[in-house]
Amino acid sequence: MNDTKEAWIEELLKGDGAGGKMTEKQSRIVESAIEVFAEKGYAASSTSEIAQRAGVAEGTIFRHYKTKKDLLLAIVAPAMTKLIAPFVLRGFNKVLDSEYDSYDQVLRAMIENRIEFLQKNRNILKILLQEIPFHPEMQERFQRDVLGIVLERLQRIVAKFQGQGRMAELPSSTVVRLSISAIMGYIAVRTVYGEREDAVWDDEREREETIRFVMRGLGLA
Repeated sequence: MNDTKEAWIEELLKGDGAGGKMTEKQSRIVESAIEVFAEKGYAASSTSEIAQRAGVAEGTIFRHYKTKKDLLLAIVAPAMTKLIAPFVLRGFNKVLDSEYDSYDQVLRAMIENRIEFLQKNRNILKILLQEIPFHPEMQERFQRDVLGIVLERLQRIVAKFQGQGRMAELPSSTVVRLSISAIMGYIAVRTVYGEREDAVWDDEREREETIRFVMRGLGLA
């Protein structure tokens, strides 16, 4: 297992999601499951490999979790409800609570903030991106505990600019959706391709062109 744990993993291992402390074996199972799910995806992962990495018998997993799906949800559910949402908002607070002179400053701050967040929390984000499309209960939690909160606060920023007459009167939800789509597209390509050693990638130019693309699309440039 990795010697350096992501911050959210440290928090998760402090409890079992029901207010109790995990046993030492249970902590090893959960940490191994996080690694295997992040590396291979849920469908391609096996409880036997998780048990092997954790150094426990496979039957030990099923004493704590009835199924592999229960193990996944034991990781993801508290991570989203208690950890990811607070981490997202904790990191986003400095973006959402700051004063900006123009919308491009908002976009630039969002990009820098999310790249920093991604670098610190790669495993849980990989699991979420891989598994959310296939698990309705995970979709519901993500929409309620993460997406809904973030979108509502970003819409307030847009509404403020519109109230000052500094932004076109598009629905604030549309402005946020278009902005996030462009930003996440840039971050996704940057992560998958731009960080490769053989990549031909001018990160500063790609970032600024993404911001200009959004601003032009909103009629602000």
